[in-house]
Amino acid sequence: MEIYLDKRAVKQIRVSAADAIEEGDTETLREDLLEAFTEEQVEEIERRLDNGDFFEFLTDMLDEWSGDDIDELFELLDTQLGDVGIDVKFDKKGSSEEEEEEEEKDEDVDYDDEDEDLDEDDDDEDGDEEEEEADEED
Repeated sequence: MEIYLDKRAVKQIRVSAADAIEEGDTETLREDLLEAFTEEQVEEIERRLDNGDFFEFLTDMLDEWSGDDIDELFELLDTQLGDVGIDVKFDKKGSSEEEEEEEEKDEDVDYDDEDEDLDEDDDDEDGDEEEEEADEED
């Protein structure tokens, strides 16, 4: 089974983990981790767990976590769920600055896709003329 955690969920977990590191309390982090998953996902995870309790699973995972590295927390989550046959996909970038960089990369990809469409459309003579004019201006 594959589970995807969106940017909002990842960001909430990162903020909560940072608070847990600062305050030394993982209770809120455990609750935020639980809320990052849909009810259906939690039910599927619990079916695969030996003890059938996702909350206890998160408690054990947080006990294993060093408590000072947020990326380690995500790695633990990925590894522990992978052990029960669940592949977790999540956006590893959580800060606003990193999200902006990713969006800029995504925009570049979109432009590349448009260029490929022009290259593939050899029957469109107007497109070729526009490309030649752009090349002459450079």
